[in-house]
Amino acid sequence: MDDRPPVTPDTEGGVMGLTQVEPSPVEETPAEFKEDYFPSASAEPKRTSTLGLGNHGAAWYLTRVQRYSSYAFTVFASFHIANTSIIPLFTRSVSESNRYLLLTRPYYQSALTEPLLVGIPLIAHVTSGIALRFYRRRQALKRYGAETHRDRKTIKWPPVSGTSALGYLLLPLAAFHSWTTRGLPIYLHGDSSVINLSYISHGFALHPFVSFAGFTALVGVGVWHTTWGWARWLGLAPHQVTDTDAKRHLIKKRRWYGINAVSALVAGLWLAGGLGVVGRGGATVGWIGREFDELYNTIPVLRSWGT
Repeated sequence: MDDRPPVTPDTEGGVMGLTQVEPSPVEETPAEFKEDYFPSASAEPKRTSTLGLGNHGAAWYLTRVQRYSSYAFTVFASFHIANTSIIPLFTRSVSESNRYLLLTRPYYQSALTEPLLVGIPLIAHVTSGIALRFYRRRQALKRYGAETHRDRKTIKWPPVSGTSALGYLLLPLAAFHSWTTRGLPIYLHGDSSVINLSYISHGFALHPFVSFAGFTALVGVGVWHTTWGWARWLGLAPHQVTDTDAKRHLIKKRRWYGINAVSALVAGLWLAGGLGVVGRGGATVGWIGREFDELYNTIPVLRSWGT
């Protein structure tokens, strides 16, 4: 008599007959989150702190500092694109747009709002991103047991994403723009109240090549970095697709094209007002024009490039 158990549909095919499923994304999960991804069965519930933040690792806090700091800076960017592009497109006049600039500029350039919307968020965003990269590097060295300098050289640094690369490229562009429009006037004249859209038009008239190239690079890099960053915060980035069926590749492609289309639309709008109206406003005459000349003549890169 055969004592073997009856063959069932679940055991008939043996190992080769098992249904194939997608592999677990554990290898794509950052090391600092893998413990939470596969919690221990005997682990006790995590206790929350007094503020309800919980016992999270450093990467959790750094990521949220990087995220929430971008919210505040986006508010400033919205005001800025309105003043430098949308309003000039409607008025088709630099002098008329300056009136609206003077009305709205105190909201994001006052002693209180400028640090809250620009300075502190920018510093927090950059430093948290760099700190997060070093933290993940340290975690990788610890995971692989790298103790000597030779061991550490064999372990690669965490890869730099395209969004992060754009952010690093944006730093010198934004710093130069901030210095020429805020830092330099305050350093030479004590304040920057005379700086307006006419000052930008004056720079385009004096140094057209550097101005057009620099402004295009600043807007393009800034818009693409911001749009892709917001796509990540909203869970809409291509690498965040969770579907495991055949549509995964199609969804990722649609998201890639969609994010770049939004980036191109926003950048095109900004450049249309910035280059098409402000960039063609011409030089300023009189004593204000001479003050503009003095400011631009103190910038070494403009003196070396000439006109």
